[in-house]
This record gives sequence, C-alpha cells and structure tokens, in this order.
Amino acid sequence: MRLFALTPLGVAALIFLLNVPFGFWRAGVRKFSPAWFLAVHAPVPLAIGLRWASGLGFHLATLPLYVGAFFLGQFAGGRLRPRAQVPGRVAESAADRADAGG
Repeated sequence: MRLFALTPLGVAALIFLLNVPFGFWRAGVRKFSPAWFLAVHAPVPLAIGLRWASGLGFHLATLPLYVGAFFLGQFAGGRLRPRAQVPGRVAESAADRADAGG
C-alpha cells in the first residue's frame, strides 16, 4: 500500500530530518542511559514506517542510503546542541561574566 510517492533520495532526506531532533535530544542526556537508548532507537520504527508508506519497500541496495541518512541525522542533531550545555545547568553568558568581573 502506497500512501505517498517518493524517490529513495526523498525518503532518505525525510529520514535525515526525522533524526535531527532525536540526535539533539541524545546529545543532551547521559550516554547509555535509558533516555539515550530511547533517543537512538525511537526513530527506527518511524523510519521503517516511512519506507513502508512511500511504497519503496525493503531493497538491499537502498539500505546503506537509509542507514547513512539515519546516522547523519543523529550526528547533525547532536552537533546542534552546544557541547558546553549540561542538562540542568544554565550556560553562563558573556554578560554574566562581564558583571562578575571575569
């Protein structure tokens, strides 16, 4: 059953975009925590559903494209989160440092 028509590159682009927010979330939690595993694995059924809904099915030739898009989306989302940002801690701004004399 085909819900909408897309090319394999279109599906890969959607898989990439789907994974960006999950990668952002993953970068903000402790590695290998339950939240980290959820951020990595929650988009998998969504990506599979996207392939099914597009009618492309499962072809071995497209697997590297979709897996690459999945991991690049996770990576890009993680890069959007500043490295200095720690959950539960507000980053110090330049104005705060200037007020403190530092």
